[in-house]
Amino acid sequence: MKHPPVQVFVGFDSKEVVAYHVLCQSILERSSVPVRFVPLYLPNLEGIFTRERNALQSTEFSFSRFLVPALSEFTGWSLFMDCDMLMRADIAELWALRDGQFAVQVVKHDYTPKVETKFLGQPQTKYEKKNWSSVMLFNNARCRALTPDYVNSATGLQLHQFKWLEGDEQIGDIPAVWNWLVNEYDHNPDAKNVHFTDGGPYFDEYRNDDYAEEWFAMRERVLHVEQRAG
Repeated sequence: MKHPPVQVFVGFDSKEVVAYHVLCQSILERSSVPVRFVPLYLPNLEGIFTRERNALQSTEFSFSRFLVPALSEFTGWSLFMDCDMLMRADIAELWALRDGQFAVQVVKHDYTPKVETKFLGQPQTKYEKKNWSSVMLFNNARCRALTPDYVNSATGLQLHQFKWLEGDEQIGDIPAVWNWLVNEYDHNPDAKNVHFTDGGPYFDEYRNDDYAEEWFAMRERVLHVEQRAG
């Protein structure tokens, strides 16, 4: 196949269902290649993902994201994305950045969060490599350490700080425009994928944030129905 589908795993959280669908629509409308979506919806992962919810995790997919290589049978490449994002460019451009010399590729954010709490009053945890794992290109065969047993038993920091790799030299870089942190970074008209990391526009507190108008316009596309034939 000339263009096998881009395999996109998206975190799914029951507190922000609309976010998943709007992100997927934003990817579809701008993609020049076929796309295959896999929602990381916990009821679909029963028997695979068994760890107890941690009081510090802000989303249901905080740790299930690391099952992506196993769910991909440790073959080929897969992309993981948080649901609280809006794609503003062709995902084929991001997919083209895959580099076989790395096990995983991320945007290597180097920042300290500006706020102490985020959506729904949840604490804003601060740690090294924060938000690196919110967009990940997985070279699945090189991520065999991420077995379901490991994902279910490792600490949060072991997972999110990529301790499952032999060293940080196995982590490749992706340009920051592919995981542009709203409110943490200044508005960037050239951002290719924006991340509402503090809270999406679907929460009243964040409905006037940067890129919110674009998000609401895309939500209207999700709700679109053609009322007349022809």
